[in-house]
Amino acid sequence: MPENDPSPTHWLLVSSPQNFETSRRRGFDIAGMKSRHRKKAETVKPGDTVLFYVTGKKAIGGLAEVTGPVYEDDAHIWDSTKAGEEYPFRFPIRPIAIIAHPDDFVGVEEFVDALEYPKRWPRANWTLAFQGNVHKLPAHDQELLASAVQEAAKSVK
Repeated sequence: MPENDPSPTHWLLVSSPQNFETSRRRGFDIAGMKSRHRKKAETVKPGDTVLFYVTGKKAIGGLAEVTGPVYEDDAHIWDSTKAGEEYPFRFPIRPIAIIAHPDDFVGVEEFVDALEYPKRWPRANWTLAFQGNVHKLPAHDQELLASAVQEAAKSVK
């Protein structure tokens, strides 16, 4: 995608339940990418969307929009399984829809057959599509998942 392409990129950030809750406590004001994702981070721009995939839950917990440029900051916010690893590439976001309770997160498995991105993996191993920290989603997948997240965020148990 050319740098001057105005269409948004749709990001899926993979997060542990603990890091998702850290972002919740902050009010979902920023998102971050690990240092090995510098090239991806450099393409993040205002207007892009972010879906938060929560490991363990195999579900989407929220949707946000990027509101400003990427910057670098090593101050500790999120924990990593790798000692000393930070998420230095950060960008401001505003929450669009955040699901209040983890039990209400949008399970991805029920959407797998309708999604384009996971088709690169065998159906039985669909979770491989959601390993790692950062993924670019096709617009179709983002629309499907974002719609489900917005619906789930509206319903209160």
